[in-house]
Amino acid sequence: MKIANREIGGQAPAFIIAELSANHNHNFDFAKTTIKAMKESGADAVKLQTYTPDTMTLDSNNDCFKINQETIWDGKTLYQLYKDAYMPWEWQPKLKDFAESIGLIFFSSPFDKTAVDFLEELNVPCYKIASFEITDIPLIQYVASKNKPIFIATGIAEIEDINLAIDTCKKYGNDNLILLKCTSSYPTQLTEMNLITIPDMANKFGNIVGLSDHSLGITAPITAVALGAKVIEKHFILDKTIGGPDASFSLEPNEFKEMVRCVRETEKILGEVDYSLSDKIKKSRKLCKSIFVSKNIKKGDVLTEENIKVIRPGYGLHPKYYKEILGKKVVRNVEFGTPFSLDLVDIKGPNPLRLQKVDIL
Repeated sequence: MKIANREIGGQAPAFIIAELSANHNHNFDFAKTTIKAMKESGADAVKLQTYTPDTMTLDSNNDCFKINQETIWDGKTLYQLYKDAYMPWEWQPKLKDFAESIGLIFFSSPFDKTAVDFLEELNVPCYKIASFEITDIPLIQYVASKNKPIFIATGIAEIEDINLAIDTCKKYGNDNLILLKCTSSYPTQLTEMNLITIPDMANKFGNIVGLSDHSLGITAPITAVALGAKVIEKHFILDKTIGGPDASFSLEPNEFKEMVRCVRETEKILGEVDYSLSDKIKKSRKLCKSIFVSKNIKKGDVLTEENIKVIRPGYGLHPKYYKEILGKKVVRNVEFGTPFSLDLVDIKGPNPLRLQKVDIL
């Protein structure tokens, strides 16, 4: 799959998304500076969220709208939270132009049809369905109809929700889907993450799989890549001391940069399935064991455990023939320390042992 000109999945490096979310400090220049720092920290893309408090919820003090789920936002109403967090829409075209001018892919999570229409006018290359929107089937239908790649976060999803979201997109002719393993707990405890689910998701659903991470630190993204994640999304903030709804589980630039470095090193370590040996390793095989003459031997002597040994280095006959040549007679004098070879042993007529000279270097 391609997003803009970036290959996603397969052997391509993990696609690393810096989530701006609410970390803009209600200041356009601060948001712009943050995007610049994302690029400098190694991100491939910046993601925003496109909504207003009124497109997300109702301005009501009814208990239904009060947050009381053991989150960092408990005590607020949903309307208050989204009012604190949302980014003015008029900023987004300018931020897109800036992000693309410095080589970042720019996209967003829409939360209703008006946001999709707005983002279509911006010609974003892809969309993300946020975790809590995976049950909003009308929204998923509308996003899928735009026939662009879609990231689908699964933070509150059961298998049935994931299947329904995938089937909905396919019914609208859109199979350009990337599933994001996610845990909608803020911040997420490491014991809640169950990242071993990532390869299972890839097998079960047949889609590219990544991680949308709300945990502290960078252990989870590195582990996810080792388990096959092809996308990493992490919240990014210039300075946690500014506060804000997402500050506690966001990475500052130096932390994000370290995450990217570790992810890229992990990818190098993983490499690819390959049983062949490099030239360097082939040279190292000279240090493996082989059969050597361990005591001066005279012509006609019988080979015993006293006069031949399996030792390092590997210039002699392969050790797998050791027991087969014991008891055979040598055809000439052989000095201590000589690598053993088949031309030293007396084998007359057909070779019932099927001995072969093996090059083990």
